[in-house]
Amino acid sequence: MSVSKREEEYIELMYRLYSDKGVIRIKDIAARLNVKPPSVVEYLDKLARKGYIRYEKGEVIRLTEEGMRIGREVYERHKALRDFLKILLGLPEEIADEDACYIEHGVHQETIERIKLFVEFVKSNPGSLPDWFKYLRERLKASE
Repeated sequence: MSVSKREEEYIELMYRLYSDKGVIRIKDIAARLNVKPPSVVEYLDKLARKGYIRYEKGEVIRLTEEGMRIGREVYERHKALRDFLKILLGLPEEIADEDACYIEHGVHQETIERIKLFVEFVKSNPGSLPDWFKYLRERLKASE
């Protein structure tokens, strides 16, 4: 079953909320997505029907195994893109995080895997960066 961009946004957010706080609350989802709680409830019903979450009005929101898998995958894409934007372009974390949110839903998995490899390489080999990369970093710092 195909997961829409909006579904991915909700599932990733719930995954992150659960990972950070141990609980998923409607008010937290509404605040983070800048929507009203009734809109969240409506969308939660849709996600429950698709089998991504377990939710009944007044009950605790829980990601299913499939919901956890999707949330983890989307968040991994997000982290890879965020780190790539921070490391390669020298963007501040807040901007890199925001931009990663926009990009993560339309990037092919093979692209993500290569970005992860690149980020891992740069992190583990900071002293062996090519001259063009060092030059790029210097130019970016000078433009700040």
